[in-house]
Amino acid sequence: MIQITNLHFAYGKRRVLYDGLTLRLSPGSIYGLLGPNGAGKSTLFRLMAGLLFPKQGAIQVAGHDPAKRRPAFLQDIFLLPEEVYTPAMRIREYVTLNAPFYPRFDYRQFAGYLAEFGLTEDERLNEISYGQKKKVLIGFGLATNTAVLLMDEPTNGLDIPSKAQFRRLVAGAADENRIVVISTHQVRDLETLIDPVIILTEGHQVIQAPMEVISERLWFGLVPRLEDVQGTIFYSERAIGGYAVVARPDAVRLRQAMSRVDLEWLFNAVQAHPDYMHTLFSDTKTLTHA
Repeated sequence: MIQITNLHFAYGKRRVLYDGLTLRLSPGSIYGLLGPNGAGKSTLFRLMAGLLFPKQGAIQVAGHDPAKRRPAFLQDIFLLPEEVYTPAMRIREYVTLNAPFYPRFDYRQFAGYLAEFGLTEDERLNEISYGQKKKVLIGFGLATNTAVLLMDEPTNGLDIPSKAQFRRLVAGAADENRIVVISTHQVRDLETLIDPVIILTEGHQVIQAPMEVISERLWFGLVPRLEDVQGTIFYSERAIGGYAVVARPDAVRLRQAMSRVDLEWLFNAVQAHPDYMHTLFSDTKTLTHA
């Protein structure tokens, strides 16, 4: 479990990112962490991994205080950063050097991931493309079988077929004992994979809710005219045949069948109406920043 309580963090005096953040993440889920640029997604990962330290508040990750950087904690968490830098060595050498730090690392599992991505252990990390380097580290992170897996923009640099492979492999590696958190701007790459969703806003609030609850409380669909929607429209954009809309379910005059949650529309709706969205999902363990 990851428990963040009353977290305060800032870069200097002016750039406050977290001012009382509280979150609780449980094993068995693949969480999606969304937010605008500068909202602190990567910073939150570094705080969870013990690479940054909160000014106030508490963080517990798998029963450990990350700031203490104890070996038992480090061997049970893996952070894949957005920007990856790899040494000039063969993939086999990289695994030989780093895998012993993770007691549950599965060499056969990693070999399967390499084969899935069309790579071999003989290839040199400094001679393959950026997307291929990302694939190697994605496979390595999955094969560590750590209790906590944090992935920051993992689909950046991947082509379309590789993104489908990524979704399939992550879904297969998740289990009831593991917490997977994926930070992304590429919401359409991952909307069939992540659940629950955590959305950070520029107004220092956080929305956390399962996809099922979101689909019950918001309507995502197409209407011929905006006049067909009564009440507040949280987000709309022109689309072929009319308008794409996010609204309350009871606000739509023409009761078309409800569509699945569109994470991009949801993200825009939350950024436009953070206070209302926070209230709407306040009973789903959603807490404001102080």
